[in-house]
Amino acid sequence: MLGKLLGILFGSMIGNIPGAIIGCFIGHQFDKARRSQQGFQSAFGTGPSQAERQTEFFQAAYAVMGHVAKAKGQVTKEEIQLASVMMDRMNLTGEQKKIAQEAFRQGKESSFPLEDTLRKVRFSAGRRRDLLQFFLELQISAAFADGSLHPSEINVLQVVASELGFTAQYLQQRLRMQEAAFRFQQGGGFGGYQHQGQQSGGQWQQGPTASQLDDAYELLGVDKSADAKTIKRAHRKLMNEHHPDKLVAKGLPPEMMEVAKQKAQEIQSAYDLVKKNKGF
Repeated sequence: MLGKLLGILFGSMIGNIPGAIIGCFIGHQFDKARRSQQGFQSAFGTGPSQAERQTEFFQAAYAVMGHVAKAKGQVTKEEIQLASVMMDRMNLTGEQKKIAQEAFRQGKESSFPLEDTLRKVRFSAGRRRDLLQFFLELQISAAFADGSLHPSEINVLQVVASELGFTAQYLQQRLRMQEAAFRFQQGGGFGGYQHQGQQSGGQWQQGPTASQLDDAYELLGVDKSADAKTIKRAHRKLMNEHHPDKLVAKGLPPEMMEVAKQKAQEIQSAYDLVKKNKGF
């Protein structure tokens, strides 16, 4: 209302009745913009800073990881080891490691507010889908720490995916890709396979097996019959989604950048194997 009154006043001073009408219109637009801004600030405040979002993401990731690990009823040594490995990969300092361990412990509590935590993560990430995808994949990796998925773990992952805005179909695809990635790592794929007859470090290395190739295709999310164009497109999409610098710019905690790098290397290794096998 203040904007309209001021608009009419100044409009009248400049151009009598026509000026008053124009001034009223401009004042009305001013009032609308002001109400909109006030409503936004009332509902959300000024919003968290980048550093605050990264801290929340970091703590939520380890807390949910602990919740996933406890889904079977008892946390296995493999899952505890995975959490420790993740901390080592992130080069966490003593204080950071304590924060991660405490968040992991809180996630194991029966009273842990899983849905609320995930909603906060989604709200904080906003439209940064790649960031949410990284969060989901981190939880899937935790569930695969011992090489298999328990039905209870799948149930928790379904909640995680749903709260983050991903469909059940999407989750299933990512579960297949992560299972293939797990086998691919176990088979040496992460470091790259040697071709049959190639010598490395004075020792002859065996080339990739059919199952290793299958895992490479699955990791990329493509069928073995896919043509070069489809495979290249899938590789480019995955690398874009997992680009460490882009993820950090979108809010990924710097401590998690090394994990993102390793995921990108894993994708590249699978692509190189498929590319050589296809001959393009």
